[in-house]
Amino acid sequence: MTYATINPYTGETVATFPNATADEVDAALDNAHRAFLAWRDLPIAQRVAVLEQAARILEANRGDYAATITLEMGKTAAEAAGEIDICVSMLRYYVEHGEELLAPRFLPAKGYGDTDVQLVNDPMGVIFAVEPWNFPYYQVVRITAPQLTAGNVIVLKHASNVPQCAARMEELFRLAAENAGIDGDVAGGLLTNLYLPHDQTERVIASPYVRGVALTGSEKAGALVASLAAKHLKKSTLELGGADAFIVLSDADVDKAADWAVQGRNWNAGQVCVSSKRLIVVDEAYDRFLARYREGAAKLVAGDPNDPKTTLAPLSSEGAKRTLQRQVDEAVAQGAKVEYLADVPETGAFFPPALLTDVSESNDAFHTEFFGPVAQLYRAKDEDDAVRIANDSPFGLGGSVFSRDIRHAQQVARRLDTGMVAVNHPTIVAADIPFGGVKNSGYGHELIDLGLKEFVNQKVIAVGDIDAL
Repeated sequence: MTYATINPYTGETVATFPNATADEVDAALDNAHRAFLAWRDLPIAQRVAVLEQAARILEANRGDYAATITLEMGKTAAEAAGEIDICVSMLRYYVEHGEELLAPRFLPAKGYGDTDVQLVNDPMGVIFAVEPWNFPYYQVVRITAPQLTAGNVIVLKHASNVPQCAARMEELFRLAAENAGIDGDVAGGLLTNLYLPHDQTERVIASPYVRGVALTGSEKAGALVASLAAKHLKKSTLELGGADAFIVLSDADVDKAADWAVQGRNWNAGQVCVSSKRLIVVDEAYDRFLARYREGAAKLVAGDPNDPKTTLAPLSSEGAKRTLQRQVDEAVAQGAKVEYLADVPETGAFFPPALLTDVSESNDAFHTEFFGPVAQLYRAKDEDDAVRIANDSPFGLGGSVFSRDIRHAQQVARRLDTGMVAVNHPTIVAADIPFGGVKNSGYGHELIDLGLKEFVNQKVIAVGDIDAL
């Protein structure tokens, strides 16, 4: 496994980084544990002061941090800046709400007074975070902000193609902690970046200092890491792939729905777990939707991700491009039709926005996630058929329903076997809305109080009557 910065737009290898050795892994875990022993005892207000400093640093250096994202994984400059903004929002959410969310809860247990039984939230230790490249800061902050608030610390194994982003996250939290007056040894152990080779993964998970594992990534990676976590009796959370259904009902504003579909499928070059991957349109709206989607996708501009005119970024790597082309070719070989809807440069890891139609239920593509700007379009006979198609998937991450009747759209949303559903919008990404899926999309939640309490010991402390003997 090679950690390297390879510019997806130019193909240039900018820098490479050596894998961590076993001794370096052990030293990192020792340092993280020592930091935890001090960090867990600090008042919550002092912990979240570090998050506020991190937010200020990101705000003050927004363009600089964004440029590293664009360099390493090809995100457009505008989308990269937007990623910085949501990181700031997540950090400040816990600054504002962390203390109240971690406050003890008093239980009205029979035979006890109103304050005799309390449920407290104690930190557990080192959390091992395995994160993907498609949102290289957002994914890290999404786990780090709540866990630092809770009193845990993070050891990070980031994707191999964003090593500089990983290093910048480590630097961010160290500097933020120092600015907040945290001792240097503790500050350096709040988030530890490891360029970890695959054969060292179990070494980390097996460590007695590691009390939980959080992974965002592929089904394959999730199954492997979850099995190792189970082997060593560590709790895990998984956010895996998605093939989100984008349902357009007969009473929807079809033009607006199609415009949202273009954006929902092609932002971040379609490399989003909660991207609108399966467009499911009822028969009455299908033809108009198809025409409008073609028109909108044709207007996407592929080019230099630093150019403000660019609206379609390159994929993260040439390997990702080859994988996506193979998936499309296999779908076509099994009877699907493909249309490429816009031109892209011949150099760079670009993939044209594409539309797959006539995908039969026996086609492997019907149950496959396409991680790139390839939409699947399905004609549903009616609403019930649309729900059936949507639920006939191994994934259950996000989805959306478009209708002018909001109450009815909410009812349809309840019928979808998925963790999140947006109404009249392609996806849900916000600092104050929880994130998580079901089925092969994983388990557990991140953000708000749900993410905050995934890796805490919800301990019961009950006061009995000493004179009851």
